[in-house]
Amino acid sequence: MQALAILQAQISKCEFCPRLRKHSTDIASAKRRAYRDWDYWAKPVPAFGDPGARVLILGLAPAAHGANRTGRMFTGDRSGDWLYRALYQTGFASQPSSVSRDDGLTLIDAYITAAAHCAPPGNKPTLEELGNCRPYLERELDLLTNLRVVVALGRIAFDDYLEVLKSRGVILSRAAFSFGHNLRFKTAPGEPVLISSYHPSQQNTSTGKLTEKMLLAVFENARAAAGLDGEEKVKRQSSKAKSPK
Repeated sequence: MQALAILQAQISKCEFCPRLRKHSTDIASAKRRAYRDWDYWAKPVPAFGDPGARVLILGLAPAAHGANRTGRMFTGDRSGDWLYRALYQTGFASQPSSVSRDDGLTLIDAYITAAAHCAPPGNKPTLEELGNCRPYLERELDLLTNLRVVVALGRIAFDDYLEVLKSRGVILSRAAFSFGHNLRFKTAPGEPVLISSYHPSQQNTSTGKLTEKMLLAVFENARAAAGLDGEEKVKRQSSKAKSPK
């Protein structure tokens, strides 16, 4: 747990990508009208969650006025609204919403990180920027020793994780892995199961490409693949009983 905390502190101080750092701070300076009173985080956003997690959730990057504002992954934007509702309903989160890093939310057997830790212009980090961040993901994979499942939200996150496996010699090529929604892949013996999902971006949710039922199915799939169906039932019910109404 201490090693993960040290790693996240290092991520928050990262300066490897000047374009992303400038964009994050420019957004924080301009702000959005609804958030004029906010002191934006405006730094690389660390990962967070349960150090003993069996499920890793890999997103794309912090939203400009979401995690770049609040300082916590998928917190303060519509993508997060969708994600945390699904995580709560499937027993991975203690509450169904996430508005600030001090709102009391905890994750249960889940850990959330991203392919890029800084908000990118147009939500599109470059290949070089993704490569700069990838060692952080690799280190997280090493430190999360109980992992059984990786859920990749979106094609970029999916490809980024496969790139890690390729660089480690776990897979020979990404060509055998075709992205789609709620697909389950076995990569190699002893490696976590990979589940691909459409990203809960506003573009996907507003057009109906991704529905709440579809997103719930992803985390039900992840729960089953991680072996959590039986042993976690009591914990899920307890968490829901204690969460705010």
